[in-house]
Amino acid sequence: MSHSDAVTFSSDERVMERALELAGRGRGLVEPNPMVGAVIVDGQRRLIAEGWHQRFGGPHAEVNALKAAGPIPAGATLFVTLEPCSHHGKTPPCADAVIAAGFERTVIGCQDPAPHVAGRGIARLRNTGMVVDVGVCETLAQELIAPFRMVQTERRPWVHAKWAMTLDGRIATRSGHSQWISNADSRGYVHQLRGRMDAILTAAGTVRADNPQLTARPAGMRTALRVVLDRTGESLTADCHLVQTARQTPVLLAADRAALGDQMRGQLEQAGVEIFFTSGDTRTARVASLLEELGRRQCTNVLLEAGPGLLGACLDAGVIDEVHAFVAPKLVGGADAKSPIDGVGRDRIPELSSLEDVRVQPFGTDTLIHGRMQRRDEIRPD
Repeated sequence: MSHSDAVTFSSDERVMERALELAGRGRGLVEPNPMVGAVIVDGQRRLIAEGWHQRFGGPHAEVNALKAAGPIPAGATLFVTLEPCSHHGKTPPCADAVIAAGFERTVIGCQDPAPHVAGRGIARLRNTGMVVDVGVCETLAQELIAPFRMVQTERRPWVHAKWAMTLDGRIATRSGHSQWISNADSRGYVHQLRGRMDAILTAAGTVRADNPQLTARPAGMRTALRVVLDRTGESLTADCHLVQTARQTPVLLAADRAALGDQMRGQLEQAGVEIFFTSGDTRTARVASLLEELGRRQCTNVLLEAGPGLLGACLDAGVIDEVHAFVAPKLVGGADAKSPIDGVGRDRIPELSSLEDVRVQPFGTDTLIHGRMQRRDEIRPD
């Protein structure tokens, strides 16, 4: 983390960009904490040391950078992507470590949205007379912690919607056949995506049609909770993969208390399936109650792998945050073939793109379209 060869940055923005790059190395390893990176430079912006938050429960980015730096020379500046914490958690307050190191200046990407921090770390640094600049590369810093901010402020996870469709926008033929639309390279990306999720959410129709395992193969950095939204629980038969592996990889059934029979409940619980009872009369309301429960469990990233019904309900409810859509150069046609998203939908074509920060990436003959949902012109809930 420290460098013997001199690296000089041309501006504060270049230093912060390096800190943001370092922070990304913690993706999938630090949640439910945010990804954070830190860089220490001298008065001429020459690199002294750098660090990042490497794993949940471990030292934070500032502490790792300080360990790599050794004694801090006069005139040194700390760059950190997120406000240093000011409270005792699994580790001592980073603000105290920054103060003790004797920095003359600290540059911060963005304020911590967590209610128990929310500017207190910045205030603690400034109360010592330290120069503190906030907001360098703020947009990028905010984007980096978007899933963490969602859990902290909205009390729900950041929802990634994934689907694969043909060139004519179909996820299954008129007979329901759907395997395989995407190619092996695309499916490899999905397994990597699963490997950094806290939960994978699907619905009864997908379980019946595909009998999925919903696991990362090979195993990733995290083991996702597999969640099935099914009012009656009847999709989770004794011979389905999710039930058969529930004691090895956790499964949560999100059911309706009035619709789930006692016998079914007993069988599923005996097989190792955990049960959560949703609330609400509509599918969007049940989704909202489930996401609230996952947020309570500190699930930060949730992957939505489902059919058009659940995808439509989530879009109508405005809870899709990020999209990973694969397009395969295949044509199936048919008025009865399924499209990716049902639900109420929009009355008019949006004037602007529904996604921002759009990235298009080839996977063999497939094309991945990836981006974050714009937070405007929301679809009305049912």
